[in-house]
Amino acid sequence: MASITQAVPARRQRLFGSSILRTILGSQEAVLLVALVLLIAFVGNENSSFWATRNMVNVFAGYAYIAIAALGMTMVIITGNIDISVGSLMVTLSMLSGAIVVYDYPSWLPLEAIIGISWVLPVIFGALIGAIIGFFVTYLRIPAIVVTLGFLSILKGLLIIASQGERITGMPKAYALAQRRPLQGIPFPIFEDFFHMLTMPVILMVILMVLVALWMRYSPTGRAMYAVGGNAEAARLSGISEHRIEMTAFILNGVFVGIAAVLNATQFSVIQVTLPPIELQIITATVVGGVSILGGTGTVVGAVLAAILLNTITKALVFLDISPFWTRAIQGVLILITVLADLFRRQRQSD
Repeated sequence: MASITQAVPARRQRLFGSSILRTILGSQEAVLLVALVLLIAFVGNENSSFWATRNMVNVFAGYAYIAIAALGMTMVIITGNIDISVGSLMVTLSMLSGAIVVYDYPSWLPLEAIIGISWVLPVIFGALIGAIIGFFVTYLRIPAIVVTLGFLSILKGLLIIASQGERITGMPKAYALAQRRPLQGIPFPIFEDFFHMLTMPVILMVILMVLVALWMRYSPTGRAMYAVGGNAEAARLSGISEHRIEMTAFILNGVFVGIAAVLNATQFSVIQVTLPPIELQIITATVVGGVSILGGTGTVVGAVLAAILLNTITKALVFLDISPFWTRAIQGVLILITVLADLFRRQRQSD
């Protein structure tokens, strides 16, 4: 009798452990968080300099603007579309922001107003471009990949013509929004140095992630995005306007690209015309974060965690003395694994 009663708690413990494991493996966010913690622990064990406070801040801050842009991309992909023009749009809006602030204005115009305009106007233009793309995709029924591929070339061409290949310099110090540290000077009981070094991009990333996650989960429009991406016909029959939902996704995508562009423009003292293929980084963060490329599933929390993980991988390669050129290959492998896992998961659900 005693052996039976001892076996029951052991069996419950095994079941409890297996249920936790299934929960972790079944949540993309949990998988990413565990992978991030393990990677940081491993690299820090190999090279203790990786755990330095300044480097840890850079790990979170390096891809913050990518994570913010991924918030909008998450909405677009969830509705069953994609936008491959975000990289060109971000560079264009970054150059627009810098060009506004360095223009030779009359002396009576206050600098604060000029800086404010240089921060706000790219967001407005981003929303406008998003609305135009959304109109072509939603109302003219042109495939999103075709429309955004066209805008990618258009924006690149206009950018080269307008800038003549010249970089922008000479921005005033007050313009550097991304270099500000709002938490500096505020006492924290633990991790004081870490919080004091946090820059504006990281703080905005966290705030926007929480707000968008709550909005996607609880607002009718946010839930409708999942419905449209999961089954557009069923969404229409239930009274959801597919046109309105897709337009909203593209406009918000433009807004977040505009915010990311301002942070990108203000993080250094020089704004370059040419940047790495940011659209690949944004799409990779979104897909690896668990957003199904087929639409209908995914969260912004996963996209943000994936962006941080990708930046951690890039930093880790340097500290492990491995060529950073492996970053692209690793991104490609992560995309393939994530897409295959999503297809396998959908196949199991349909059986």
